[in-house]
Amino acid sequence: MTDTLDFSVVICAYTERRWEALIEAVESLERQTVPPREVIVVIDHNEALLQRALERFRDLSVPVAVIENHQERGLSGARNSGVAAASAAIIAFLDDDAAADERWLEFTRDAFLDERVMGVGATIDLDWQGPAPQWFPAEFNWTVGGTYRGMPTSRAPVRNLIGAAMAIRGSLLKGSEGFRSVLGRTDAVKLPLGGEETELCIRLKQRHPANHFVYEPRANVKHKVTLDRATWRYFTRRCYAEGLSKAHMSRLVGKQDGLSSERAYVLQALPSGVLRGVRDTVFKRDLHGLGRSAAIVLGLLATATGFLVGSKAPKNTTTTTTTAATTVP
Repeated sequence: MTDTLDFSVVICAYTERRWEALIEAVESLERQTVPPREVIVVIDHNEALLQRALERFRDLSVPVAVIENHQERGLSGARNSGVAAASAAIIAFLDDDAAADERWLEFTRDAFLDERVMGVGATIDLDWQGPAPQWFPAEFNWTVGGTYRGMPTSRAPVRNLIGAAMAIRGSLLKGSEGFRSVLGRTDAVKLPLGGEETELCIRLKQRHPANHFVYEPRANVKHKVTLDRATWRYFTRRCYAEGLSKAHMSRLVGKQDGLSSERAYVLQALPSGVLRGVRDTVFKRDLHGLGRSAAIVLGLLATATGFLVGSKAPKNTTTTTTTAATTVP
């Protein structure tokens, strides 16, 4: 079976500002203990970046195809273009500002040996491009695309995968309508959007209830976080956008599935995080502990506010400028 579990890895890129990170992402795939059949770099409506990538990614140790996004501008369209071009049994996605550990695909493949597994997610460590903010709570790592405190510590089923590093069976992706553009990230939108992978995972689970997605902690990538995201302003905007997204998500897939993981997260992980911050201040004399506790409360309030606002929006409201799908499994 392992011979049939090969990988097409899709990397979507839209800006030359991440050029060096894109090179690092591709090079990390050359070092995999289980080499991918192919790497597909999808350029999202940027002719200059397309030409630069065509020139740079030649004659590498793994086959690299550089293609254009032939669908609507945005991450959903770019991912769908990558899926259409992929030929392997498993289609993996790696962000253009992430670098994979050399055993990422190896551990991911191990999880796919269970035929009931539809997709596999990885541990996504945050690679802060400067000093990590000491007030930032690990429970909210998802706001910057990372694995957050409260996720399983060993391989376990999850509702959805985090888009920075995930893999899904190609037959399922090609047999579905793919990533929905109403939820995808675009460069033109001011809110920090994203997370169309959440809706896709829920939709696939609803169609295949006997199967599931899993989180494999041994599969590991590092996701760069720029300092402009290390601010209270970005943090609250991202949480607010999350709430807007959850409201729209619940309309698409139903509240039961759309909010299933968030209930446990709010009732268990967040209260534990608040208490941990208080204890750190009292017993460890870490004054930033209260800041982390305050950030958890503020993040929850901002998310709840976004959800309430989104729930009151007309059902036919265009969502591409107001939604940001969750990365919480």
